Amino acid sequence: MDLTYESIAKMIDHSLLNPTLTIADLEAGIRLGLAYDVASICIMPYALKRCAELLAGSTVRPSTTIGFPHGGHTAAVKVAEAERALADGCEELDMVVNISKVLSEDWAYVSADIGAVIDVAHAQGQKVKVIFENCYLRDQHKIKLCEICGDLKADWVKTSTGYGTGGATDEDLVLMRKHAPGFVAVKAAGGVRTLDRLLEVRELGVTRVGASGTATILDEARTRLGLPPVQSGSTTAVAGY
Repeated sequence: MDLTYESIAKMIDHSLLNPTLTIADLEAGIRLGLAYDVASICIMPYALKRCAELLAGSTVRPSTTIGFPHGGHTAAVKVAEAERALADGCEELDMVVNISKVLSEDWAYVSADIGAVIDVAHAQGQKVKVIFENCYLRDQHKIKLCEICGDLKADWVKTSTGYGTGGATDEDLVLMRKHAPGFVAVKAAGGVRTLDRLLEVRELGVTRVGASGTATILDEARTRLGLPPVQSGSTTAVAGY
């Protein structure tokens, strides 16, 4: 296993999606993500433009959500959200499928819904993670979604929003890795709170995780690798993430 600090940090999408976070909390969270050099910072859409400004010139990507957290927006609204996000500097979009339509097995609608967002993002050279919200689905739905995402050239399939009734399970991650084409990566979200858990899901083929406990995970990684701690001044006012 390539166990370097960078290989671990660049698995993490630092999540700033809790609706109670204040502007001060969000700015502190962005600076935390920068200090730890994570893969991306996934932030509430209204704060995305500011996030992109603060991340400019870094290797940390600004990201946000589309159709979040329930997926019930019309496709036209999701496209409008995506266009706004891209204009504000977004490089990765985490979109929620229409869960109702998935459970209804209206696959033509589901495919068109996902495809509309992917088309907009890919046209601008940016990427899309498709959130299934597995806690509400049966395996047959997850498998079909993996196949659809492969056909549409999605960049990731993602287990959950973190706001449903369950998060990433080993069983779901194995299933998604098995049924998604190799060029579609897998993201785990919900319940990845320790370095050991991150390493466990990595072994299952996961390349990204959504995490709010980023400092806890990466502080432990630095300790194990014999690296100095991140300067505490870079992470002020982020307790509770």
